[in-house]
This record gives sequence, structure tokens and C-alpha cells, in this order.
Amino acid sequence: MSWTPAHLPDQTGRTHVVTGSTAGIGYFAAEQLASAGAHVILAARSPERLAAARASIRDQVPGAAVSTVVLDLAALASVRRAATELAALGPIDDLFLNGAAMRSTSGTTSDGLPILLGTHVVANFALLGLLLPALAATGAARGIPARIVHASTGFVRRLRLDVDDVIAPQRGFFRSYTQAKTVTELYAYELDRRLRAADTPVASVLTHPGVGVDAKTPARRGVYDPRTQRRRNPFSPWAQGKDAAAWPAVRALTDPGVVGGEYLGPANGRRGEPVRVEHNAHTAHPDGDRAARVWEQLESLTGVPVPA
Repeated sequence: MSWTPAHLPDQTGRTHVVTGSTAGIGYFAAEQLASAGAHVILAARSPERLAAARASIRDQVPGAAVSTVVLDLAALASVRRAATELAALGPIDDLFLNGAAMRSTSGTTSDGLPILLGTHVVANFALLGLLLPALAATGAARGIPARIVHASTGFVRRLRLDVDDVIAPQRGFFRSYTQAKTVTELYAYELDRRLRAADTPVASVLTHPGVGVDAKTPARRGVYDPRTQRRRNPFSPWAQGKDAAAWPAVRALTDPGVVGGEYLGPANGRRGEPVRVEHNAHTAHPDGDRAARVWEQLESLTGVPVPA
């Protein structure tokens, strides 16, 4: 079937967990999923912002089924509590690992990890590991694989970083952010291989959003003030709003034709409707046993053995 963001496949009866869902791509992914009939669970660290995001979605989608769970990706203890709460909410069909810090590289998580690596990689790896049994149970019960959707960036293709040591320090935000997303791609592809080998009914899918800017993002009460549309951004002429930047993840979550190991993003790399894009050989087919070494480090850092 063809997929279009204007007419999403019916999601009635399905439950999607979206992290980082109080603003940006995560919020608009949740809103779009709710508009297709899904039960959406918003997971983020601020109870106040979670309440505002839930109210905004219900403004846009009257009667939407929206739940909230507090999740602080900068604290593995919070990840464990959130995973327990999420599993208790009932069957989970899909997990969109979107949330993470987007600020300076200074500082660490409560577990002493670099803030970007800790929130973009380590916390997400722990969350997927803790929720994998619940996802697999849903996939088996429905006869359709559950999905774990990872958020990456086009920067990974442009800057081929050596991440054999996942916590090796990088200089500056751009390299630190790209390091985190490179590790994300490595473990996402490795997860797909392990899930297939174990015949686990869960698919691991990668996405990247292209370029989304506030200046082109529609206002939402309590979430996006209209004044944000006046923010100057040098990327605006060839970028898209955060609502459109959510489309690759929404397609990965809703298109019945998507399978594990695929990578979705805008066709031109910047904006537009999502398509299947070519794998990055640096992360999809790493040299030697690099993926296994990264996996072992993440299990050690999280204390969560992923049963794939």
C-alpha cells in the first residue's frame, strides 16, 4: 500500500509509547498517532509539560486516548520506574525512542554519564531492554511484530566517527551528538539482527527527521507559542516544521509494509514525505565485531541485559 501523512492507517486498538513527547517531533508524532485512533502514552520528565501536551492533543483530536508517564532519561532509576509503569498500562504495540537532551555537552546524568550519550543512547537502550518482553508478548498475541523506532540524524553519514569506545569524549556539541546517534544506529541494526536470529516478534527500525525548525512549526496551546514561528533560523528556507519532521517516525510506526532493519527519512535528506533510504554501511555493516563490542558496553553501562 502507499503511505501518506494525510491519511494514516487506522491505529484503533494500538498503543504507542512516545518519549520526549512534550514538544517538537515527539509531540507531533503523538498528535498524529492519536488522530489515527491510537492510544498514545506520552513519556517525558516534566509532569506539568506532560499535562499541557495531553491537553493540546485533546484540543486537536477530541476524544483522543492519551496517557502520561514521567520519564527522566538522565536517570536510569527513573527509566526503570517508568518501564514498570508502562508495562502495567497494558499491551504496548510500539515504542518511539525520540526523547533526549538537546543542549550543551557540559554536565552529566545522575549516573555520571556524558549528558548526550546518557540520554540519547544509554537510557534508550535500557528502556527498550526493559520493555522488550512486553513488546514481544504483544507482537506474539497480535501475530504482527511490535516495533521499536529509533531516531537518528543525517549527520552520521557525513561524519564517520569511531565509536568503539562509546564513552570516549568528543569535542563540541556537533561531534558529541553525532557520536550518540552513531552508537544508536549501531545498536539498532544489531538489535534487528538479534531479534531475527531469536525469531522474536519485534522489529527494530531507524529513522531520521530531516531538518525541522520552529519557524515552520504550527502553534499549539501550551506546547508551541505562535511567537516561536518568528524565531530566525538560517535553515528555514529549505527546512520543514517539526510536524513534518515527525513523519518518518510516524510512518515507521504505522505503515504495515515497514519491516525490521529498514531506515526511513526524507527523500532529499532535508524535508518532505518519508521514504526508505539507503543504509549507512558504517553502521549497518560495521567492520569486525564492532557492533557486538558496542552492545556489550551498553549492557554494562545500563545493567540491563537485553533479551533479544
